Amino acid sequence: MNQAIYKSIKTLPPLDDTIIKIQQICSDPNGRMSDLVNIIQKDPMLTANILRSANSPLYGFSREITDVNRAVMLFGIATIRGFALSGAIKKTFSMDLKPYGITNEEFVQIASMQNALIFNWYNKVDSDLLKILAPASFMMEVGKIIIAKELIENDKTPFFQDKLKHINTPTDLSDLEVDMVGISNEDVAAKIFEQWNLETEMIDAIFYSNNPDDAPDYIKPCAIALKIVKNAINTFGKLTDENLQNTLTLLDTYGFEQAAFIEAVKKVKG
Repeated sequence: MNQAIYKSIKTLPPLDDTIIKIQQICSDPNGRMSDLVNIIQKDPMLTANILRSANSPLYGFSREITDVNRAVMLFGIATIRGFALSGAIKKTFSMDLKPYGITNEEFVQIASMQNALIFNWYNKVDSDLLKILAPASFMMEVGKIIIAKELIENDKTPFFQDKLKHINTPTDLSDLEVDMVGISNEDVAAKIFEQWNLETEMIDAIFYSNNPDDAPDYIKPCAIALKIVKNAINTFGKLTDENLQNTLTLLDTYGFEQAAFIEAVKKVKG
């Protein structure tokens, strides 16, 4: 692995106590929504971030969500955990996504849209898998933050951006990242979450999201779902006609009915 990137990952601060407690509740088969609500309510900043995320028009709720208890009831523990982890990412990393040709705001929007699409889609397909997919969809692009830092510090941004003009898929982008810094976004993200002791299922789902056919059987359905969402919404475009056409082909390839996905897309588009 690129040693500078390895050092960046190894020197990351641990997740704060509130996030760790949320992790423990989400990992506990007997974890209760009331316990989660109590922990969140003790952290005013986290409460504000979760309510801001929950009220995004991307999720299609018609009424304003004004308290954490209602947010947890509507979204479920896994998605609320995703909101919390997303906030932890923003707090932990200094972001500059210039090498990818996007602003920090666009990067956050991509992650939010990916999560909203998986939430709206998999609530109709297999809601049990949202315990992995909801947080994973928020987090699967986080490796780009560290890769961008490495490109900027080594004056590789212009060359990377020039190469970027000639590709248009997440898989091609992953190959370019490996060519430029020796490691892909998916691999960096997986190693960050290993450092933070997150569960293997989420790590593997992200790691195999470009090549789900290579994934172990136990996590393959999640890796496939992430690949589909990542093809619909990415740094090259967000639910563009071209992206959606390619994504519908993927749905056919993996045996999904298109109706539930198209309905989820409509919700995210508003």
